[in-house]
Amino acid sequence: MRRNWTEQELLVAMNLYCRLPFGQFDQSNKHVREVAEKMLRTPASLSMKLCNLASLDSYHQERGIVGLKGASNLDRKVWADFQLDWTGMVEKSVAAFDSLFGESPISSISEVSIDIPTGPSETERTVKTRRLQRFFRNAVLASYEGQCALTGLAERQLLVASHIIPWNENKERRADPTNGLCLNVLHDKAFDRHLITFDEHYKLVVSSVLKSRDVSEFQSINFARLEGTKLTMPHRFAPDPQAMDEHRDAFVA
Repeated sequence: MRRNWTEQELLVAMNLYCRLPFGQFDQSNKHVREVAEKMLRTPASLSMKLCNLASLDSYHQERGIVGLKGASNLDRKVWADFQLDWTGMVEKSVAAFDSLFGESPISSISEVSIDIPTGPSETERTVKTRRLQRFFRNAVLASYEGQCALTGLAERQLLVASHIIPWNENKERRADPTNGLCLNVLHDKAFDRHLITFDEHYKLVVSSVLKSRDVSEFQSINFARLEGTKLTMPHRFAPDPQAMDEHRDAFVA
């Protein structure tokens, strides 16, 4: 007998959807199989649900990539809830995933260094912060298939999920993958300091601070000579144009 999906199960499915690179939703994927087993569902059922979620992504709809049209009303509600409140929904999603698994089966997670808490309330805030940061990193890196969107660098240890609107400036956007870019550590730091940005066509713009005449060859290669390079777009959760506009407004020309 067919069992309807619950909202709790969809929170788990959405969590997995954001972690896995697009194109890895097949029922043979080991993570799909592991999560399906914990959910007491078949890998085929979970695989189809991931594809249904993908069909709701406007980025895929605009490009005609996703053909499945079987998303339920509850699928649409959960998807819409995430778009309206990424921070709140990610907290619920991670809690649902952890209650199911205890420890994530997806091992490619890099913990973020956080100050040691000094009290119970700070411990709780630390755990929530770590969950949001971990989710954001995984979602952004998966969307860009583990490669720097500017240089193509694919060494995970040297990749950063860069916030377009900084973490401290908008708590509602902290876990929103459309507020992120996958950059290598060097260009992430320059992006964070507004010494580089991207124009309306997603082409690199470099601050004059990094292009003065007396610069090293290394600096020239990594900044001035890359100017005009176009970002490689992700396979989902494309960077939010409004967030990119805000970053350009703060650019150090």
